[in-house]
Amino acid sequence: MLIRIALVISYIVSCIRLQAKPWRYFQLNAGYFNKEKGLYSKQDINDLIPEQWRLKQWIDKPTAEAGDKPEPTAESFPVFVKPEWGQNSQGILRADNAEQLTQIQAQRDTHQSIQYLIQEAAKGKIEFEIFAIPCDKSADRYAMLSVTQVVNHSDDDYPINGIYNQQTEYLDITQKLSTEQLDQLWNYLKSIGRFRISRVGVRADSIDNLIAGDFKVIEINLFLPMPLVLLSSNTRVRDKYKAALRCTWFLAKNTKTLPSIKKEPVIFFKKLSFIRRTNRTD
Repeated sequence: MLIRIALVISYIVSCIRLQAKPWRYFQLNAGYFNKEKGLYSKQDINDLIPEQWRLKQWIDKPTAEAGDKPEPTAESFPVFVKPEWGQNSQGILRADNAEQLTQIQAQRDTHQSIQYLIQEAAKGKIEFEIFAIPCDKSADRYAMLSVTQVVNHSDDDYPINGIYNQQTEYLDITQKLSTEQLDQLWNYLKSIGRFRISRVGVRADSIDNLIAGDFKVIEINLFLPMPLVLLSSNTRVRDKYKAALRCTWFLAKNTKTLPSIKKEPVIFFKKLSFIRRTNRTD
């Protein structure tokens, strides 16, 4: 909690120093915001991923109407059922077979205004989280890039990791990678999208496979992504606060470079409104 507070305060202070408008933070990835749905659609973002890294994923419509095209079906299990708008693994469920998937669908409130997605499981043994902020002067370079290895202490081969999962531990491995390896990861991220801030979750069999591009993307977080190095168990508290200061300084510099537009989409309030609307239907 203290780290989160430090991030907010540091970002505001950095914006003041740079004469940037801190409320424009929510415009950093505005080009990827689905205005019609009022959210960062996981399906839209999944479509950006090059085919070699993309997992099969589709919108779940268990009650098809007449005239609808046949929906894709799971070719293998497990699969993950996730809300189109969720963050930090909230609302994600796993189905290990067709019967469990049917049960999950049957328990869903059909009057909810949100859509659910079904995503095939990535086969990689290790989960990694890559956090990146591009340079404010050239999006071809990164200002900050960190790589965190996700460790799950359960015996589950396909865990749903997240900050609320007590079995999940984060290890910062950024220092183990060379400049050339980090540059290679940055090139992968650039080929997915020109995000001003992002955290990309992937699964690969090893660090070497990750660097070689042999991985699958399981999640891309564009709304309030936090660098998980700040939660890593192998990073000293002092270094976490230093990383938080660097992160917010680079974010403030990116905020200052946002182009001026007459009418900005109020993404934060649209997102908040959507979450409140969906919570009322739970």
